Amino acid sequence: MARKFSELRDKMSPAARAGSEREFRRMVEEMPLRKLRGARELTQENLASVLHVKQSEVSKIERRTDMYLSTLASYVKAMGGTLEVRAAFPNGEVVKINQFESLAESAIPGPRRSGSIRGRRRRNGVGLALA
Repeated sequence: MARKFSELRDKMSPAARAGSEREFRRMVEEMPLRKLRGARELTQENLASVLHVKQSEVSKIERRTDMYLSTLASYVKAMGGTLEVRAAFPNGEVVKINQFESLAESAIPGPRRSGSIRGRRRRNGVGLALA
């Protein structure tokens, strides 16, 4: 017979409960783009429509491990959020880097001719950016 989570949690020691809570918060605060999109109850098609691209382009963004900040800012803005860049140091200090704030404000352009989020390539052929 299945048991309720609340029953199991009540039997945990305070230390185990605290550890479980820390792990839960870490998991909520850190997630890949596709899971963030899912948590916001959005589909790739929804985002593609807002970004004026095909669904396959949204899929490519979610699989990338390296992208331009403008691409990430557009993706986050399409979900209703804003992108913030922060630097965390070993001593616990966290500094917000405000050099990129204009990206978040103008992240989603108007309708695009190409239908691609790729836009222009860098001179060395590496990386993709919004035009």
